Amino acid sequence: MRRRSILQGSAGLLAGVGAGVGTGSLLWAPGAAAGHSEAAAIYAAESATGHNAYFSDLNELLKRSGPGRPVMLIDRQAMLHNVDAIVKSVGPKKTYRIVVKSLPSVPLLKAVMQRANTNALMVFHQPFLNEIAREFPQADVLIGKPMPVAAARTFYATFKRKRRGFDPAKQIQWLIDSPERLQQYQQLARELGVHMRLNFELDVGLHRGGLTDAQQLKQMLPIIAADKKHLSVAGLMGYEPHLTGMKAELDHPAVQSVLGVYRAFQAVLSAAGYDVAKLTMNGAGSHTLKIYERDTLLNDLSAGSGVVMPTDFDTWHLRDNRPALFIATPILKRYQGNPFIAEPPESLERLYYIYGGYWKAQMVSPENTGEPIYQSTNQSPITTSAKVELQVDDYMFLRPTQSEFVMLQFGDLLTVEEGVIGERWPVFHQTG
Repeated sequence: MRRRSILQGSAGLLAGVGAGVGTGSLLWAPGAAAGHSEAAAIYAAESATGHNAYFSDLNELLKRSGPGRPVMLIDRQAMLHNVDAIVKSVGPKKTYRIVVKSLPSVPLLKAVMQRANTNALMVFHQPFLNEIAREFPQADVLIGKPMPVAAARTFYATFKRKRRGFDPAKQIQWLIDSPERLQQYQQLARELGVHMRLNFELDVGLHRGGLTDAQQLKQMLPIIAADKKHLSVAGLMGYEPHLTGMKAELDHPAVQSVLGVYRAFQAVLSAAGYDVAKLTMNGAGSHTLKIYERDTLLNDLSAGSGVVMPTDFDTWHLRDNRPALFIATPILKRYQGNPFIAEPPESLERLYYIYGGYWKAQMVSPENTGEPIYQSTNQSPITTSAKVELQVDDYMFLRPTQSEFVMLQFGDLLTVEEGVIGERWPVFHQTG
């Protein structure tokens, strides 16, 4: 946005600023950070400077040991607390499958896998799949979306199997959502001389693709049975974030509708001679995983973002999870007054410019800041009341609204534990 336009329209731009952080327009309408039980404890008791004790400590730590630029922080203690909560919900008789796109860092994944005692991963991006195959030779991988056959071809073209390394024929479940994609994958398997295990995506109510009728699966099974050299059945997968805003339990009609879809497809598999107990029956996500604590139909549950808790995940079933992911950015400039408005209200009396901005994130400390006067990826203007006494080189803190894309924007993730910056965790490359 041009500065001239900003100055000419400052009155309009400032209208409504200072109303605080909103939740955004989301399908599941998560609660605001302060209404989330674990988040509320972190944001309580704001100090005279504008930061409470938690963020004041982080501010001093970064001024002392930080790199002087925007960084992504992981509160390691909070992260491990969340992993433990997820593992408890999954229970000992089901597999916890970690969603890689939501935790896009090899060291981060290693920490979560070790804590959760699982090697099951869900992967959504071809370059990430190649890196997983290279870095996690024992991983059990379920592809989380039906990839174009060209992406599968690229994986095989760039995959280099090491001695005793990752074996795609045994360790990848490729996702099939239509007879057409089955035909494409069969042709690729024959062309490359490889075996592909196939998991079938079900439309369980989200209406984002997948098989809608068990008869579709019934028609595809003979094709697989006739080509055992190249194809085999690995299981079923569904995703149901539409349940999130319902505060639903297992007996909720909407949940039972989801499980009814699985039952219909399982019946087709059983009639064809498959033992469904030995196949992957994957479902859930961070928002809904807790629903299935008493369920015995699904044996494989996915979660990723619940480990670090971006704001979009401040939802009912995650109310005991703790925010563990923060953007910290230095203050570059401070204005005693507000040059954009002659007589600003009390909530807009002070203006700060932060290093960077325009992230998918919400300001959490200091609290009750206005929305940026204008959006900038270079220097963002943040308004506060005169009660906020932060200085140049102090830090402001934001929570990402989601993890998967935002975590890739800051270079290495910085872990924080017991008042010190610990390990620096590189993130995945988008290409490779």
